[in-house]
Amino acid sequence: MSRRRLPLAVVEGARLLLPAHLDPPLQAGRPLRGQGRVRLWPLALALAALAALPPFIGSYAVTLFTLIFFYAYLGQAWNILGGYAGQLSAGHAAFVGIGAYVTAVLSLRVGLTPWIGMFVGAAAAALLGAIIGYLGFRFGLRGFYFVLLTVAFAEVCRIIALNTEAVGGAVGLYITFTGNPAQFQFQNPRAYYYIALVLMTGATVVVWRLEQSRLGAYLVAIREDEQAAEALGIDAFRCKLLASVLSAFLTGIGGAFYAFYQFSLQPSTLFGIPLSVEIIIRPIVGGAGTPLGPVLGSFILSPLAELSRSYFAATGWSGGHLIVYGSLLIAVVLFLPQGAAPFVARLARSWRMAR
Repeated sequence: MSRRRLPLAVVEGARLLLPAHLDPPLQAGRPLRGQGRVRLWPLALALAALAALPPFIGSYAVTLFTLIFFYAYLGQAWNILGGYAGQLSAGHAAFVGIGAYVTAVLSLRVGLTPWIGMFVGAAAAALLGAIIGYLGFRFGLRGFYFVLLTVAFAEVCRIIALNTEAVGGAVGLYITFTGNPAQFQFQNPRAYYYIALVLMTGATVVVWRLEQSRLGAYLVAIREDEQAAEALGIDAFRCKLLASVLSAFLTGIGGAFYAFYQFSLQPSTLFGIPLSVEIIIRPIVGGAGTPLGPVLGSFILSPLAELSRSYFAATGWSGGHLIVYGSLLIAVVLFLPQGAAPFVARLARSWRMAR
């Protein structure tokens, strides 16, 4: 039997370990697929409510929800590599920056519509993800060492952008607003709301499908015990590399959205560690390695960040919101180490059992 076929044989043969007439000693960690489809209706209802919301809220709330969706999308992209594969990247800002700069340069210098350019930028980000993944995984970098590798690449990208006049150098790039939808520019800010909502929903579906797939099962096995996974015949290098490329590709699309939502690209902002932290903290608070974790984390953190930033700015203490962030992260680590999503799932199960 070949190594590539061994994991499937193990999975199929595992059914023989427990007689069919006996109940399992422990309840399954996740519902059966048929049951899962039945319970999709609350999510569909929430999605429909979000889609119907913009006409009833003001411009500030539209902007806030757009940011919630945007950071949830980036959190989902990170979740593939950091949550499921267990490879902690602290340099995802590099993929955001690459996607943003490539899309903007193609639009400003070549005249390519961002609707197409974003996929070119995402492909460039995926190439960088492949390079980082190949170097990190081929040489067996794990934990803190892989974190340093990702931070180093993000810093290299920042320095290159700062010293390259073709992309604006230290001044950055500025996109002139024309209001032309063909150039990913809209007079009505609600258009960005809906695009961000579609991005978040699409990324969540991708992550959910990944979790149901064989690759997702392999990634979880690698995250839990890479040596044991390799002993079962799982190609850990290939699986982690695929996760890195997919995560970088999705993040690059998010970078293109950022470029034409903000109309300003600054190297220190796009490639900086603060943006990477903003991406990472959402799935950590919401629940890394779960399909809804980054979404919950973004709905918790994004409003909190905006409100605390506005409050402390009004009081003259511009860095006070970072204390709020740090305090919340400490509380999550102490009381909800798996994030909010598993806690919410337990509450939902308790409520269903109590009915």
